[in-house]
This record gives sequence, C-alpha cells and structure tokens, in this order.
Amino acid sequence: MKKILILGVGAQGSTVAKRMDEEPNVAEIICADYDEKAVNDLASQLNKGTPLKVDASRVENIVKAAEGVDLIVNGLPMAFGRIVLEAAIKAGTNYQDFAAADTPDVDWVEGIKTMLTETTREFEAIGKTAIISTGSAPGLICVVARDAMRYLDSCETITMMVYEGVNAKRFIPFWWSPEVAYADMSDEAYAFENGEIIPTEPFSRPLYMKFKDEDKEIRLVEHAHDEPVNMGINSKEYFKGAKNIYFKYGGYGIEFAEPLYRMGILSDKPVEIDGVEVIPRNLVLKLTPPAPKYYDEIKEILEEGLESDTGAMVVRATGFKEGKKIQIESYVSAPGCAEAFEKSGLTGETYLTGQGGSLYTKMFVNDKITKTGLISSDMLDYDQVDYYLSEAAKLDITVETTVTEI
Repeated sequence: MKKILILGVGAQGSTVAKRMDEEPNVAEIICADYDEKAVNDLASQLNKGTPLKVDASRVENIVKAAEGVDLIVNGLPMAFGRIVLEAAIKAGTNYQDFAAADTPDVDWVEGIKTMLTETTREFEAIGKTAIISTGSAPGLICVVARDAMRYLDSCETITMMVYEGVNAKRFIPFWWSPEVAYADMSDEAYAFENGEIIPTEPFSRPLYMKFKDEDKEIRLVEHAHDEPVNMGINSKEYFKGAKNIYFKYGGYGIEFAEPLYRMGILSDKPVEIDGVEVIPRNLVLKLTPPAPKYYDEIKEILEEGLESDTGAMVVRATGFKEGKKIQIESYVSAPGCAEAFEKSGLTGETYLTGQGGSLYTKMFVNDKITKTGLISSDMLDYDQVDYYLSEAAKLDITVETTVTEI
C-alpha cells in the first residue's frame, strides 16, 4: 500500500489525487498546498485524502510533509521544481513532475543534462526513481513517439504536432496557466537537428498540417518544449538513432501571442514608460484572464457556447524497416472541452494533462516503474508503453497508428 504526497492541488494535482483515490494500492493521499481552502476542499472529496498546508518554498517543509511517503507528485509551477527535487532526495522517496525543473543560473538544456546525469546518480544512491515531463505534452506524446519506434529498424525524423482549437465566445487566450504560456511563447525554443540540440526562434520554421475534422491547414511553429531536448539526449537508446526531433505547436494561443512577441510585449526586461520602469510581460499577465478551472466557471463558459471545440496531437516518424522507407503516423484522440467537462468537470486541456500525468502515477503505485535514477517520460520500455496506452484507453484517450511506405 502506497502513501502519496501531492504538492500543488490545481487542476493537474487534483486530477492525480482523484485517480489515485480509486487505486487499491494507495493507502493515503496527502493533498498539500499553500492554499488551505484548496487542500481542504480536495481532501473532502476523497476517501483517502489528508489535507496539509505547506509552504513549498523551503526544502525542510517539504521533507517534513514527505515523511513516510512513497512518492512526491509535483504539481507546482516550474520555479519550485529544483526545491521539490532536492526535498525528494533528502526524504528518500520517489518523485514525479509534470515538467522539467529549471536549474538556477544554468542554461535550460544544460540543466536537463545535469538532471539526467548527476541527479540520476543521487536517486540511484537512495534506490529511488524520479521521472520528469509527465503531462500530456510532454508526457503522453512521448509515450506515443516511443510506441512508434517498434515499427522501425532505424529512425530519421520525429515530428510532434499539437494543435489547440478550443475557442470560447468570451476572451480566453489560454486554457492553461497564462504565466507558463507567455514564458513558453517567448523563451528560446529547441530542436534536435542533424544529431544536435539547436536553439530556434519562437514562432519560426512554420509547418502546415491538415488535421482530421479541420477544413483548412493549420500553421504550426517552433515553441519552447521539453520533448526535442529529452528525446534528443535519448535518441540513440530509445528512438532508433533519430537524427531530427521537432515539436510544433499551433492554434488560438499561438495566433494571439505571436503579435505580442513580435512587439516585445512578452519580454521580461524592464522598459521605461513616462519615467516609470515596467516589465512588459508583467503588464500583459495582469491584463490576461486566468485559465478557467472552477466547475461553475467552466459550466458558464460552455453554456455561453464555444466558437470551436477541436484540437489534435499527432506524432509523425519516418525511417526504415527491412530496407524500405516508411512513415508512422500516430493520431491521439481524446475528449474535447465539452466532453471532458461532462466526464470530469475539467476542460479538455486539464483533462488530457491531468489524466496523462495520473497514468505515470498509476505506474508508480502498481510497481510498473522499477528503474532507479532520474528519467524523462520518453524512457519507457515497450511493456510500460503498452500498459500506459491500455490504461489511457480506459479514459477515452486512444491512439490510431498508420504505417505507410514512402
């Protein structure tokens, strides 16, 4: 029987808590956050929930909260990642994060390399596992990319494409954290190209894709994400020697944010306006409505009506099988915004991310993850991939794969 500490009880953390409440192998779920009302509300909805107010800005607070737990699930913003990671090591427990933690004063790519080497050794020393990047993208999409490799002898290129096509009648530019969105939109992006991790400019290198249920081609662009970095580092061992790995993103959020980026409004560097220093990104954050997360709020938005409720996640891999060049295309189907709300009271975005993350937690509590050290979500063997995808199908998250000779 496992005891879990969930740090951060927003949409992602609360989804994991609710899923783990159904797991026979889970004895207790500690719902921890600085927001006391939020932890009490969540714990009251669970059979195995224990509320706990925690200031996660201090390692010792997390270590105390983690006493006797088997797994810490980090659902806090990325800025807390290194703190929680350090606390997990000191507490001698397993660790799961929806993203890849930032490393202070270190380049982001170098920080990930450090985690996959030095931090790996720290977790190996205590006989525990840490797994990063476990939401939908990264997370679910990495499992789908890994699954595609079973059809290839060698891989040339993997292109991951995500399209967000949900548009409400009211102004909602993002269905997830605007703070994270603006950072991702303005930070340097990365691609794995010709066997090297290279920086790319946000919104550059457009690709056009005709997705199912769309009557036009969608423009997808470079966007700061974990996948090309994690999978690039792991290309030889887990991705059949892939030389090129790309993440492309498109949809209403991109269309809204690109002009702001071009104008410099997403910059975190101060500018002087009438003698007053202002950080442009802070101003736009102040004026951006938060992503809807409360049941009554989402219900009201849906009753007002959606202009569109579409989206797509596709992985396309090319390579060789028995001397023939082939293309693998894996298309993920999942509940849209209206259907996700009907199923769980969540938006489509939070449903896919939270449920995707909960499947990694399910693997932990059912002893499906046995490798010690720190790994990224793409480092699964095929048995683990099969387990993940079979459990995802029970949540109406399915993958349709086609193999074509080219």
